[in-house]
Amino acid sequence: MYVSGRIIPVLVAWMCALSCSEAAPASTENNNREKRNTHNKLISGTTSALLYLSKYGYLDPSATNPKSGALLSEDAVRNSIREFQAFANLNQTGDLDDETIKMMNTPRCGVKDKVGYGSVARRKRYALQGSRWKVRHLTYQITQYPRASLDKTAVDRDISQAFKVWEEVTDLTFSPATSSSAKVHIEIRFEKGEHGDGDPFDGIGGTLAHAYFPIYGGDAHFDDSEKWTIDSYRGTNLFQVAAHELGHSLGLSHSDERNALMAAFYRGYIPSFSLHKDDIQAIQALYGENKGGKPPPSIPSTGGGSIPPKATGLCQDSKLDAIVTLFNNATYVFKGSKYWKLNNDGVHDGYPKSISTNWDGLPSNIDAAFTWSNGKTYFFKGSTYYRFSNGKMDNDYPKSISKGFAGIPNNIDAAYVWSGNGKIYFTKGSQYWRFDPEARPPVMRSYPKDISNWVGLPANLDDALHYSNGYTYFFKGGQYYRFNDRAFRVDSADPPFPRPTGYWWFGCPDSSQIQEGSSHSDNLPSDFSHYQSDFVPLIFS
Repeated sequence: MYVSGRIIPVLVAWMCALSCSEAAPASTENNNREKRNTHNKLISGTTSALLYLSKYGYLDPSATNPKSGALLSEDAVRNSIREFQAFANLNQTGDLDDETIKMMNTPRCGVKDKVGYGSVARRKRYALQGSRWKVRHLTYQITQYPRASLDKTAVDRDISQAFKVWEEVTDLTFSPATSSSAKVHIEIRFEKGEHGDGDPFDGIGGTLAHAYFPIYGGDAHFDDSEKWTIDSYRGTNLFQVAAHELGHSLGLSHSDERNALMAAFYRGYIPSFSLHKDDIQAIQALYGENKGGKPPPSIPSTGGGSIPPKATGLCQDSKLDAIVTLFNNATYVFKGSKYWKLNNDGVHDGYPKSISTNWDGLPSNIDAAFTWSNGKTYFFKGSTYYRFSNGKMDNDYPKSISKGFAGIPNNIDAAYVWSGNGKIYFTKGSQYWRFDPEARPPVMRSYPKDISNWVGLPANLDDALHYSNGYTYFFKGGQYYRFNDRAFRVDSADPPFPRPTGYWWFGCPDSSQIQEGSSHSDNLPSDFSHYQSDFVPLIFS
């Protein structure tokens, strides 16, 4: 982008007028569904580019909100363009050049590209949306076929082949639902215009299809106005679009690998199609490898079941004392006299365990914990702190907080290292302190400050954790908030934050246990209970 000033004003009337003249898309983004848009050279100047970057997660949506006259710094705009260029494998110039505009006008999916922020979030090229199926055999049913473009047999064959793409590289199996099936996991429909989900199709060339992620049921809808074709460069290739959409139905988001099936930008018909290794790594991160010798499909259960024994205690009451990731990347939750080790399914087998048995010298009912860059993990309780290395308390500990962390009060609520500056932060009540071990004094005289500076966070936290996906998570009373370190505010998402900790972190299987007594039970989809026995959320979402 070629700009001369240090600040770029985004004025309401100017923004609205230009966005209309540049033919901005009529449909709005829905993060719950997959949408493919053909832009038809919709991006032609600064205004439409800013709208594009906002829509796909590179700019804070408030920056292009027509209800406010926002100010964007030149650096913020250039950085957002660079991030898009990096995702699209372009030269990272920070300028809105011809190559960038061309890529913005390439047919693509309508969901956001940005899943996490910062370098940590991009260590894996693929992205996992945040939920996955728990069962390993899934049934599907095509309840509405195309009215004109293809016959039923051809559609059945291509949809079956699209499922087979994922079946060949995982432990998953798929089959069409029969009359004896207990339930249909993934419903597939070809529809036109408004079709009952609040996300109408727009005719030929716009939105091709959209699919729900597992947490929303996994269903896939295709625009029946499109000319769906089989093994042809003309029209829209059903097999490849279906394989992409079903990737979302299984829990995959977009990849920044240009040649991956799950790339955001649609490439058209590819005669010798095969999954890219990036797609394979992504789906196997969710469901494991194809071990061979798969047993015949079993009929899935319809019941919800009881709480797994390993989750007992955390599902009944998901409020925690402390949560910490050690230097070896293992994450632990502490509550009362017990502790749990977490994994991608929730809680490791064999937990809870006794703190006194396995963390010699560490008391029960701790206040907070964090791991520092020196590999040491610090636990806090009352006026005392404890330092551990590799599960063992270091010599000459515990010590007084007033000596080791001068300027920090006793009885803290939370402790964490923030990625924005690498400093240690402590909270208590409605206040927070920043601790810099290399500064003298380590706590500046301007502290404490009001926690409301951390936009969207409540007071009286239980603990906090900076995780390897680039986000900081704050926990309070059985719920958690995902804090966007880059935007410096609680993230906007669907379901919104706060979310129930038991469900999203501990793998609790039932809505009556994941959020008991909470006023935010309506954060989950209204049809959540229909699917709760068959999918599990990925923790750290």
